[in-house]
Amino acid sequence: TDDDTFSNVFCENSKKLIDVHLFALAAQYYSMSNLGVSTPLEDLHEALRQDNQGTTGIKTDEFMNNKKSHEVQVMSELVDNIAKYCGIKQVIDIGSGKGYLSSFLSMQYNLKVYGIDSSNTTTNGAHERNRKLKKHWRAYQSRARAHIESQRLEKANDRPVQSEINCKAINGKLLNKTSSLRHQDQVTIQDLVPSCGFTGIATSESSKQTEVDLVSRTQSDESKLSEEILAVLNVLPADAVEVFSSSRSNCGELCEEEKEQRKMASLKAKASKSRESNLYFPLTSCITAETELSDIITDLEDCMMVGLHTCGDLAANTLRIFTAKPEIKAVCSVGCCYHLLSEQFENREDSPEEVWGFPMCQYLKDKGWCCGRNARMSACLALERVAVGQMLPTESLFYRAVLQVIIEEIYGVTKSDRHVGKTFSKSSSFIDYVRKSLKKLELDDSKLPDSCIMDYYEKYKHRMNELEAFNMLKVVLAPCIEVLILLDRLCYLKEQDNVAWSGLVKLFDPVKSPRCYAVIALKKQSC
Repeated sequence: TDDDTFSNVFCENSKKLIDVHLFALAAQYYSMSNLGVSTPLEDLHEALRQDNQGTTGIKTDEFMNNKKSHEVQVMSELVDNIAKYCGIKQVIDIGSGKGYLSSFLSMQYNLKVYGIDSSNTTTNGAHERNRKLKKHWRAYQSRARAHIESQRLEKANDRPVQSEINCKAINGKLLNKTSSLRHQDQVTIQDLVPSCGFTGIATSESSKQTEVDLVSRTQSDESKLSEEILAVLNVLPADAVEVFSSSRSNCGELCEEEKEQRKMASLKAKASKSRESNLYFPLTSCITAETELSDIITDLEDCMMVGLHTCGDLAANTLRIFTAKPEIKAVCSVGCCYHLLSEQFENREDSPEEVWGFPMCQYLKDKGWCCGRNARMSACLALERVAVGQMLPTESLFYRAVLQVIIEEIYGVTKSDRHVGKTFSKSSSFIDYVRKSLKKLELDDSKLPDSCIMDYYEKYKHRMNELEAFNMLKVVLAPCIEVLILLDRLCYLKEQDNVAWSGLVKLFDPVKSPRCYAVIALKKQSC
């Protein structure tokens, strides 16, 4: 058994680690990639799509950094496919922050998005960012059109030589695809996860009709290329963009009829703008498991909930709201900040009426399962980044560890609600770091001379390698703890009678975005 295989990792009596190699193998064995419980993203896309045409268009790297661009592009495409599959146009982005995902979903996919964040400052920032984005949208579209036009001209120069070859290649691919389509009549989501009980079917045409459509599409493929891309770039309603008139006419010189016409046009534009321009609505509200969305969103309709790196308990509460509200037909949630999760059994407090972040599923509740803060902190580490050479910040971790010894021994403080934060990056030396940290913790640093601070540093300096080794072991173990938290959420969804299908899907490149797994679920059609 597995227990027998890994029984020699720790000493039976002392419980100390005695076999590091076996420890690493055990951690790999219980990681998400090895357990085989996740659904491939490509399979989910294939099952959700009514056709196999991908979406091309806006380059997110014009508006956000590489990490955020990667996350938003991948997640928004999946959200759009889920929304189309469920026949919905409204999306609620929980913990929307600066509104990167929300604004992209509205502009790229023409979805009506409500972004809800607990911070009023963040919401105002998202509102202003969205306003500026709309302001410059026409300029961006013009650049995109110019780029497409230059590509079209380049292709036109090569077309006499390549046209016959291209035609044969395209026809060959389509005929091969048609042949494979003859052997499959239906594509269902339940094929992805056995016995999930999902009855919704993504419709597919008969092979004969498919062949006709594909051949027809081939004949007009080149001529429609530019039109299709421009159609994607034009998803933002015209009135959503601020228009700057180049006219310098004097209003006094206009005849009364022209004045009246301009007045009516202005009123119509304002009315249309109020209806259509704000496809993305940033809102401020603290979301809990008991939140009534209809109190926040007055025109709530059938919708789906999304969350890109929802912090701590917010990820768990997103799933609870999804299962409780009939209007919410689907959910796609990527959590983060596991160290901020509340745990029911961490302090062994019996509070059954309180809602906890972990555990969620009944199985782990019955077992009284507890991770503890140290384990949850470890779950936030990024093994894949370390594996490609992005090493842990050993020196800053060492500073933090010695500081903890100082505040315990000198000040008698073992627990504090205050945080040191990113003091290391703002400090010129260990002495500077300690003094700045003590001020943040509201501790009097005047009774601590520089010599005493340096004595602590010298006392523990030789143990820095031990600290590095210990943190590397935590990194190796991180995926196992993360998979426990994610499986708890998945099991919770599996326990719900109104959920048709649920799964864990690896959305992102873990080097770019370490918290890369999404919890996804679809409601039964009658729910």
